[in-house]
Amino acid sequence: MPEKLERPENHQPKGYAGPAGAPKKQRSKASPARLAALDVVRAVRERDAFAQDVIGTRIDRSDLSSEDRAFATKLALGVVSSTGALDDVIDRALNDPADVKPDVRDALRLSTYEIIFLGKSPHAAVDQGVELVRSFANSASGLANAVLRKVVLLRQSFPFGDPARDLEALARLHAFPVWLVRKLVADLGPQAAIEFMRASNDQAPLFIAVNAAKTNDEALVAAFAKLDEDLEPVAIDDGIVPGCYRVLDTRALLLPEVKRLFSQGKILVSDAASQLVAASVLPEQKPGSLLEVGAGRATKTILLQSDATRAYGSQLVLATLDNHAFKTKLLLERAERYGAEVAEALTGDALELDAVVGERRFDEIFIDAPCSGLGTLRRHPEIRWRIAPADIVEFARVQLGMLQAAAPHVEVGGTLAYATCTVTREENNGVVKAFLESEAGSGFELAPINGRACVATRLSVGSSDAHFAVRFVRTA
Repeated sequence: MPEKLERPENHQPKGYAGPAGAPKKQRSKASPARLAALDVVRAVRERDAFAQDVIGTRIDRSDLSSEDRAFATKLALGVVSSTGALDDVIDRALNDPADVKPDVRDALRLSTYEIIFLGKSPHAAVDQGVELVRSFANSASGLANAVLRKVVLLRQSFPFGDPARDLEALARLHAFPVWLVRKLVADLGPQAAIEFMRASNDQAPLFIAVNAAKTNDEALVAAFAKLDEDLEPVAIDDGIVPGCYRVLDTRALLLPEVKRLFSQGKILVSDAASQLVAASVLPEQKPGSLLEVGAGRATKTILLQSDATRAYGSQLVLATLDNHAFKTKLLLERAERYGAEVAEALTGDALELDAVVGERRFDEIFIDAPCSGLGTLRRHPEIRWRIAPADIVEFARVQLGMLQAAAPHVEVGGTLAYATCTVTREENNGVVKAFLESEAGSGFELAPINGRACVATRLSVGSSDAHFAVRFVRTA
């Protein structure tokens, strides 16, 4: 992701003040929320950025009212998640798809999303779409008006086929690429694939983790109760996730007292499935040493040490590895703020682990593997339109390579844990099978994890994200 997400000044939409403190722009008849959403959508396209990151900069820090921030966020995430389907509709309303420039198409996508997926009043959606275009390209407002009026007519026949019989219509209905729908149906089964797609278009629940290195559940629940804010303990597969709570009113995070808990390192935002994985990969007996591969920005590092404190009464002798030096630096900063002890922070290639750790062995190695991330589509909506079939093949190749490189560095009797946040067969069961059948995996066997063969959370309405995890034990 680029370090700077701001666009040149002459690309700023009129009538939207931008982030708090930004210069005020000329008023536009388009609503402030729509102008802000357009700002985000354009930045995501121009910078190949992540929608949530841009929203944090452009909307969360803006002078918009809380209602406008919520609507702008809903619009921006909706458009980013349904870009391909929206373009399909828009192109049907054009004589030639090349008739509109990218910035005009951004505005048309916003109004088309309101018409097709939100069922907004056609008159209001068309009027606001034209005003959005007029805010930066007055000469294109007539074209925008004509296109959006055709979109209103097209709404009657959307998704242009029977979703029960036509895979392309099913893909349009849920705003997914056709190839990905085909894959989800093959990997999950038709009904589970449909449920997955429906849930992927819903708003993600908000979960927080109690950092046991700094506080305890009772103190945290009491602090929220004093603020008259409810927390809901989280259970997955009939088991409570330790220290995990769902925040029922997301506005609670804006309260000064709650912000203080974050700044003190007592709580962090983390999906419930991610918290479940961190708690599940720890063995019953405290390992003498643990290497976390793919440590990133320290979220799992913090969770691991918090869960170790709960399970063993003290933190692990924990080493971390990531292939980016800037992430290693950030990891150390975050770990210190959250009181998570890091014995050694390594930077290097996990596929060449010998070159990083020499002949050292660990009682446990936990690989938080890079993956397609399809289990997190509610939080990362741009993924579905950026990923390609070849990417999944490449992820699976790298994941298997990471397991094979790590295997010699696990002590006999020790454990090797592997986790992803995706649902594809190749990256999950396929990698596990390939590893066990490989020479490097010949001395390992699957071990129960939470009394099951694996952790495999499914995406459904109101659920956690979809994650996968297994544990291997080295027997020879």
